[in-house]
Amino acid sequence: MSSKERFADKMEFPPEIEQPNVYPLSWHRKTEKLQEVWEASLREYWKPEELPWDTLDLDSYTWEERECIAYWWTLLSVFDASAPPVFAEALIKTYEVHEEDPVRKCFFSVTSDEQNHEIMCGLSITKLLDHPDPLTYEPKTDIGRRLQKNAKWLYFNGARYWNGYKTAVPKYDLAVLFSSFLMGEIAAATIFKQMYENSREPVFKEAFKNIGRDEGRHMAICMAVMERDYPGISEEHKAIVTKQIRAGYLFLSAVLYEPPADFWDLPSDFIANQREAEEIARNAGFGIPTVEAKRENWRQAIINLKGVLDHYNIPFPAIPEVGITGEEISDVEMDDIIPVF
Repeated sequence: MSSKERFADKMEFPPEIEQPNVYPLSWHRKTEKLQEVWEASLREYWKPEELPWDTLDLDSYTWEERECIAYWWTLLSVFDASAPPVFAEALIKTYEVHEEDPVRKCFFSVTSDEQNHEIMCGLSITKLLDHPDPLTYEPKTDIGRRLQKNAKWLYFNGARYWNGYKTAVPKYDLAVLFSSFLMGEIAAATIFKQMYENSREPVFKEAFKNIGRDEGRHMAICMAVMERDYPGISEEHKAIVTKQIRAGYLFLSAVLYEPPADFWDLPSDFIANQREAEEIARNAGFGIPTVEAKRENWRQAIINLKGVLDHYNIPFPAIPEVGITGEEISDVEMDDIIPVF
C-alpha cells in the first residue's frame, strides 16, 4: 500500500496547488497585439534546410575563406544556437507564473525561431568545413588553427554564462527578463539587416533576411509586454533592469562589437585573430561589418533602447565603450547576467 498522503478520501475539493507550478492551466487573453505576433510567426515560418543551398559553390572559396566564414557562424552559435534552451527556460517560467495565453504562445514561437537559427548555424558550419562541429574539425590553414583556439575559448565562456542564466531565471521577475531580451533583439535586428545587405551568397542572404524578420517579431513581443507591465514597474526592479542592460552590453558585444577583456576570459591574441578572419571573410563576399561599423551599429541600438527605458523613467547605465553616458555600473557578476540573443 502506498504511503503517499491521500486527499481525495478526506475532502470534497483538492488543496490549493503550491506555486510556482504550471498547474492549474488557464487561457486568459488580454494583450491582443501578442496574439497577432503569434499568428505572424505561423505565417512567416521558414525551414533552413529548404534554402537554396545548391547555389553555394564551395569550390569557389579557398580553405582560408571557408574557415573564416565558418568561424563567424561559430561565433554566432555561442549566442543564436544557444538560444533554444535559453528561451525554453523562459517559456517554462511563463507557464509557472501563469502568464496569459498569448505570452506563452509567443515564447513558444521564439523558441521555435531560435531552433531554426541554430539549425542555420549548424548547416553553414558543416557545409563550409565538411565537418559537423568546429572543435573536432582538423584545420587546413594557419588562420583556421588560430580560429579553432578562439572557438574553444568562446564555448568555454558561453558555458559559464549558461550556468549563470540558470541561476538568474528563477529569481528574476519577467519584467526584468524582458529588458534583457529586448536589448538582444534590437541589436540583432541591426546586424542581420547589414549582413543581408552586404553578403553576396544567395543562401546566406536569404537566411539573414529570415533571421532578421524573426528578430523583429521578437522585438515586438518584448515591446508589447513592456508596454503592458512597465507603467507599474517598481523602483527595485528598475535598478535591476539598469544593471541588466550593462550586463547585456558586456555579453552581446562579443558578437556585435568585440568582447570586453574585463568580462570575457580570452587569450591576448583573440581579437587580432578574429579581425584577420573577418577581413578575409569580407573580401570573400561575406558581409561582416567592419569594427567601426559594428561600434556605430551598437551605439545606435543602445540609443534606441535608451529611448524605450527613458519612457518608463528607468535609469540607463553608462556604456563608455560606445560613447553612452549614464549611471555607473561596476559590479556585474556571472550569476547576475541574463545572456540572450
